[in-house]
Amino acid sequence: MNAHLSSEHTSPQDRPARLTVGVVGAGRVGPALAASLQLAGHRPVAVSGVSDASLRRAAAMLPDVPVMAPADVLAHAELVLLTVPDDALPGLVAGLAETGAVRPGQLLVHTSGRHGTAVLDPATRAGALPLALHPAMTFTGTPVDVQRLAGCSFGVTAPEELRLAAEALVIEMGGEPEWIEESARPLYHAALAIGANHLVTLVAQSMDLLRTAGVEHPARMLGPLLGAALDNALRSGDAALTGPVARGDAGTVAAHVAELRAHAPGAVAGYLAMARTTADRALAHGLLKPELAEDLLGVLADGGNQ
Repeated sequence: MNAHLSSEHTSPQDRPARLTVGVVGAGRVGPALAASLQLAGHRPVAVSGVSDASLRRAAAMLPDVPVMAPADVLAHAELVLLTVPDDALPGLVAGLAETGAVRPGQLLVHTSGRHGTAVLDPATRAGALPLALHPAMTFTGTPVDVQRLAGCSFGVTAPEELRLAAEALVIEMGGEPEWIEESARPLYHAALAIGANHLVTLVAQSMDLLRTAGVEHPARMLGPLLGAALDNALRSGDAALTGPVARGDAGTVAAHVAELRAHAPGAVAGYLAMARTTADRALAHGLLKPELAEDLLGVLADGGNQ
């Protein structure tokens, strides 16, 4: 599938040659991307990891690939995946450049959503070719991640002369490249965090509250509801909104706040913040009638002061 996509979307001169691949940071992302590149014909040759969990992950997803120090990974690989946490990336790049580990012509790819290619400037000055390829996907650290990359969008940032190579690598991994300007990377990443990371928190909190309410199988109850809500939201945006806030049911919202204060006070602030944001969007899109909004917003304001 990857080879077919590559030949369909890029001409032969734009596709990267078969490359030796190294991974610096064997978290959940790096081994999955390296395994996907291996399926496309590239050759993982080195990986670095520190924790026992990362070493086990590397052994499971990249068997027979030797574990090395980061500088040694760069010495062995033509394409290096820097898959470390966002805050650790600038220091890692600076350290590798200062110690002479970066080689001219080496493809250096990071997977941070927040950063573009500027974070790689120390390595670029040493001759590296900088790419920012962020998969918009949540990873488990297991082989299922490789399958999930099929059709996954990647936020791609690269110098103009490397754009085709960056997009080709994404396509070879089964992904879909989406070009993100350097200056827009933090906003892009914030948008994904709101949609994905906060979703996990909301779902987990909802399941906790359902258990408190006596529901024996909260996941089974929420599955069809959340699946339909997500599908409708992706198709229709704000027009998919339902529930007491969109209807202007101030009494129901007041009852929600009272129950949360009694049984889950830690959930009140989040409920009020999301309800206010929902009310604002519902008003702006004509879903919440203005004559009902005043009482509703009054309840939300009082709820925050009690």
